[in-house]
Amino acid sequence: MSAPVFRFAPSPNGHLHLGHALSALLNARAAVALKGRLLVRVEDIDQTRCTPELERDMFEDLAWLGLEWEEPVLRQSGAFPHYRAALEKLQDLGLVYPAYLTRAEIKAFVAARENAGEDWPRDPDGAPLYPGDEAVLTEEERMARAASDAPFALRLDMKKALERIGTPLFWDETGAEGAALFEPVRQMPVEAAAWGDVILARKDTPTSYHLSVVVDDARQGVSDVLRGRDLYHATSVHRVLQELLGLPAPRYRHHRLILDQDGRKLSKSDKDTSLRSLREAGMTHFELRRRIGL
Repeated sequence: MSAPVFRFAPSPNGHLHLGHALSALLNARAAVALKGRLLVRVEDIDQTRCTPELERDMFEDLAWLGLEWEEPVLRQSGAFPHYRAALEKLQDLGLVYPAYLTRAEIKAFVAARENAGEDWPRDPDGAPLYPGDEAVLTEEERMARAASDAPFALRLDMKKALERIGTPLFWDETGAEGAALFEPVRQMPVEAAAWGDVILARKDTPTSYHLSVVVDDARQGVSDVLRGRDLYHATSVHRVLQELLGLPAPRYRHHRLILDQDGRKLSKSDKDTSLRSLREAGMTHFELRRRIGL
């Protein structure tokens, strides 16, 4: 049996915080315990927010944590042809369609329905499911947008995708933190319909998180995915895409989150305490490990 392959895949669109430290250190610990390999993958699809300076800071933080990883590091910005190929395969299967509604139009449509007393379905992250262009735009408006240079998203027709798969899907959820590392304890049912028609790419970007992560895990031979509980439900989408694209399914494990004093998960966008500011304040990486329960 080949050595297990773990990965830590941050985005250099802000400084790493305590939640990233927990995930990185858990992956490193699991790789050492199972005599496996640890990869670091740079998820830099967003070329506006991801910068070389933030990437440099990210690697400095990881080195301060004591992490050791394999080189070369895969950067998603250099892998766009692989994502395009996967997207084209799904398009050839008739499972992808262009969606022209803007965020504002979706928000207004859903608000009107909810104000009228209708319960509009929302995905596990709380975002309203896509209503479909035909629910908001006339046929003439849809044709005009398709013929113009209007922005669009490419969405997966989830109903058709699940019909194509035909049989229920599962994933192996492995032992909880502190249990025997990656000993499968249960099979979890895939509930991808709850996400509706997820975005796979946009007009100006040939991929999304959902598409790139399954392509990258397969390309890198990732056998074990250890990530935060906030991505638990997203695993359903990833299993569907793996099945449609003929890609292997890693073993999954979803660890606890580091929460702030209000019970919210930490966020770069909220400028929660970064590893960089903690170490500049004199914290050692040993003290940090104690703070996050390691």
